[in-house]
Amino acid sequence: MIIRSATLDDIDRCIELLICLFDQEAEFSPNPARQRKGLLMIIQDPSRGTILVAEDPKRGFIAGMTVLLYTVSTALGRKVALLEDLIIDPAYRSQGIGTHLVTHAIHLAENEGFARITLLTDKDNGTAQDFYQKQGFTRSGMVVFRRIISPLR
Repeated sequence: MIIRSATLDDIDRCIELLICLFDQEAEFSPNPARQRKGLLMIIQDPSRGTILVAEDPKRGFIAGMTVLLYTVSTALGRKVALLEDLIIDPAYRSQGIGTHLVTHAIHLAENEGFARITLLTDKDNGTAQDFYQKQGFTRSGMVVFRRIISPLR
């Protein structure tokens, strides 16, 4: 697998992967127009983040993806990242692709001087939680709260 930054040419495949992800998440549902808008916002403004894709070089097929979104921590006085949308095509699972994507994301964050990577996962997704712990992530004592500012369309 080749891990690389996504380009505009990858958006349609990334949308397919996000549909697969959001079909299995409790709080989100697929909406290709919204996913396209979000992906474009990141690709067209690299200061917002990086979309990483895992490409099978033999087939030229994107087998998985994840997103690093960038922000600043006032507590740390440094840049930090949010790891989101890790998804591997079902046909490619259990081949270490998720590990390669997360490892690449960590190295990217380290090389860019980020102090922390934070992620969220469904509270009942023990498989994902075990995976992230194996990648060196630890459970935080913080609790997530949300408030929708405007209706989703």
